[in-house]
Amino acid sequence: FKNVNPILVRRGELTSSSANIRPKVTIDGNEAAAYVAHQTNEVIAIYPITPSSNMGEWADQWSAEQKINIWGTVPTVIEMQSEGGAAGALHGALQTGSLGTTFTASQGLLLMIPNMFKIAGELTSSVIHVAARALATHALSIFGDHSDVMAVRATGFAMLSANSVQETMDMALISQAATLEARIPFIHFFDGFRTSHEVAKVEQLTSADMRAMIDEDLVRAHRERGLNPNRPVMRGTAQNPDVYFQAREACNPYYLAAPTIVQNAMDKFAKIVGRQYHLFDYVGAPDAERIIIMMGSGAEVAEETVDALTGGPSGSGEKIGLLKVRLFRPFPVETFVEAIPASVKSIAVLDRTKEPGATGEPLYCDVVTALSEMGVAKKVIGGRYGLASKEFTPAMVKGVFDELLKKSPKNHFTVGIKDDITHTSLDYDPEFSTEVPGTVRALFYGLGADGTVGANKNSIKIIGEETDNFAQGYFVYDSKKSGAMTTSHLRFGPKPLHSSYLITKASFVACHQFSFLERFDVLKPAEPGATFLLNSTFGPDEVWDHLPRLVQSQIIDKKLKFYVIDGYEVAKQTGMGGRVNTIMQTCFFAISGV
Repeated sequence: FKNVNPILVRRGELTSSSANIRPKVTIDGNEAAAYVAHQTNEVIAIYPITPSSNMGEWADQWSAEQKINIWGTVPTVIEMQSEGGAAGALHGALQTGSLGTTFTASQGLLLMIPNMFKIAGELTSSVIHVAARALATHALSIFGDHSDVMAVRATGFAMLSANSVQETMDMALISQAATLEARIPFIHFFDGFRTSHEVAKVEQLTSADMRAMIDEDLVRAHRERGLNPNRPVMRGTAQNPDVYFQAREACNPYYLAAPTIVQNAMDKFAKIVGRQYHLFDYVGAPDAERIIIMMGSGAEVAEETVDALTGGPSGSGEKIGLLKVRLFRPFPVETFVEAIPASVKSIAVLDRTKEPGATGEPLYCDVVTALSEMGVAKKVIGGRYGLASKEFTPAMVKGVFDELLKKSPKNHFTVGIKDDITHTSLDYDPEFSTEVPGTVRALFYGLGADGTVGANKNSIKIIGEETDNFAQGYFVYDSKKSGAMTTSHLRFGPKPLHSSYLITKASFVACHQFSFLERFDVLKPAEPGATFLLNSTFGPDEVWDHLPRLVQSQIIDKKLKFYVIDGYEVAKQTGMGGRVNTIMQTCFFAISGV
């Protein structure tokens, strides 16, 4: 470990200037997390489960391609027979002194619980990367919320949250550095689908960044704690009432020290990379009276809303703010209270999970407890949002802030649904929008497996990497996948994008399947003057007579620019079969001005 591996220098990965040259890449959250995990580990135990599967796939592919980690070795990637097996393999690898990780979500994470209690109880450094997802309760859902990570709070794992694709890469490295010093294992989590599958332009960390962040003395110490017949120790004992309680409490100093260690890792990261994070990051008016506290991709939406509402025409607007929770476990009470502006009178805590029968959801309960323990009196209400990837928009954020203005705001509320049973839902104005002017917003309707999603992923990568624009792509398809309708949401523009929600006001709409016009209102999101591209077997002289009346009136009323192409005929002539995706992508580039 003392010298730079000559293989890395020969491959040009650790030149003296490489720390300053960070390429801009357009990738999704899963690839961002897997990239750091593969670079900073030696053993990766995997088992696929939606939406985390891509992390394991990337790691497996990179090892198959003999891509090396920051120490010049190729990580061993092993697929087990279940998530429980993956956690067991991880536990075993860690006990030998190897650096190990795994990726999972939902029920897969629950199957790891027995091993997680052991890994944490034995104070073993490791990171599990989780694309957080709903659990099967009254029904199965493959979509994202925080139900899974909240179900493993008792295991003793530290929990670090990332809100965006860039943060997913950054927090993956910060958690890896912190776990080696703290000796507490980490769950690094980000929202399933909303972040794991969102394609965005990010600054890629280099091997030099990662080597600078990882203290090799701590790696060596981890090695030396590995089971070794030359240095025998006893582990996995059974303990009776005479000693178990005392031994269980012996971990306290490690958990008390962990928040400081994480903040130190964040500060070190800022010096190396230039992006500063804190255990809690506040954005908004310095004299805010109403704030929202939350974590995950919803915080990006809330930040965009706060920016819009505090800006105002004269540079000063509403006295509101957002507190983003980074380190959820161990929950640093004093640091949390210090992060809240003294001017704050009322707080709304938003949880992306539901715990039936509890006094409140997990983050809400922690906030109330922290304020109580520190003797701080604030009005606190809690609410649920975004379960199983239910939309969470700036309009809903504004609805929460408006609720805080009331003399008796509703507690234990929901937002984003209409609850006509227990009447927990908040009213809000769905027309409220914070979309940034100058941002191109494009919607593409396709059929599952027709290549539309793949083409749009390519489009957003081309725009992100070949232009100066910030770019974002998000793709909606239901659990039936192949054969069902897919909707691709693409944004790009000159300013950073915090819009972790679907496009409802589009400047470009493309429909790759003519039959959708009879079944869906594809032009409802089109803004006045928008461009409409249709894949049609009917040419420009006859297509109008075949359009549904609603589509005709929308084109006229909204003064849409209307283009048609027979993508099937072009695909047939060029030997592409029925896949019109590349043809439609070319049309998009041609008529959108990209």
